[in-house]
Amino acid sequence: MSGLFASGLAAELVLAALGLEALGLWALRRFAGRGPGLGPLLPFLLAGAAFALALRAALTGAGWPWVALPLLAAFAAHLWDIARRWR
Repeated sequence: MSGLFASGLAAELVLAALGLEALGLWALRRFAGRGPGLGPLLPFLLAGAAFALALRAALTGAGWPWVALPLLAAFAAHLWDIARRWR
């Protein structure tokens, strides 16, 4: 297990799961006409992906800017999501 985290593969698995989730939601909407579209979920998915990138950077020992930048992007996506839901 330690190799899974030390290599950053754990974060890459999270990114893959997010991609599969987005694909599944798109397919559900496209072919069954049910569920939310990707538009309303985009800020939520972007925040999750940015957090996973920050996690990968931290796990692999990247410099602090490579951890901070995705965290800043996640915060921006979170604010976008809140602003969109507030209306």
